[in-house]
Amino acid sequence: MTWIDFPLYSSITAILWIIGLLFLLISYKKEAVFKVATIVFIIGWAVLIFFIIKLWIALNRPPMRTLGETRLWYAVFLPLVGFITYIRWKYKWFLAYSIGMAGIFLAINYMNPETYSKTLMPALQSPWFVPHVLVYLLSYAVLAASSVVAIKGWYDNLKGNFNIETLKLADNLVYIGFAFLTLGLLFGALWAKEAWGHYWTWDPKEVWAFLTWMGYLIYIHYRYFHPNNTKQALTILALSFVVLLVCWFGVNYLPVANTSIHSYTQY
Repeated sequence: MTWIDFPLYSSITAILWIIGLLFLLISYKKEAVFKVATIVFIIGWAVLIFFIIKLWIALNRPPMRTLGETRLWYAVFLPLVGFITYIRWKYKWFLAYSIGMAGIFLAINYMNPETYSKTLMPALQSPWFVPHVLVYLLSYAVLAASSVVAIKGWYDNLKGNFNIETLKLADNLVYIGFAFLTLGLLFGALWAKEAWGHYWTWDPKEVWAFLTWMGYLIYIHYRYFHPNNTKQALTILALSFVVLLVCWFGVNYLPVANTSIHSYTQY
């Protein structure tokens, strides 16, 4: 059995977001049109959230177990990051990126429909399950956004028109994402203690989570001690995101994944 009506809801959301992106593009010449784009974006986002609520009820569990389900949450959080960033810093291009990336995750799930199980293994039947996964996904969404800003900074630097505001935006996104990433580690440790009796076991997933955390911590410290070395800072930020990607889903395809207590995230 496939996800309940996912093709229908994802198609409606995608169509609304495409329309919204067109209005956003027009708004560069006619600012008043931007309000229409915002409304259309929000409606599409609401449709997606309604689907998740419906799926949650149907599964009788949080839809956060498989990679497909986490991609679904990624598609929810990215627009939220885009809107918050726009409200704070007025970057239309960043809002467009957030919506576009969310749409890509929906498309991946559309092309790879999942079967689902209503049951959760005992380790996942914990009050720490939802907060741990949610804060991690939110941190991933924010940190992914910071990496796109880093790529833009690299591109601007090559063209010779680098804007320091770009790096400041990356800094702010990293601070927010790192805070949620830290919470995710703490919640995960508490969950591990409850489920397996140990706060930390150096499981492959835990190792890569720690490496991800260290990567962004290095970036924060480097920016503090070397505020003028923008090229090196952007490089560290981009590499940190590569480590994050390995932690998120790449580790599942490594040979050591077979011995991981987090192996349930593959299914």
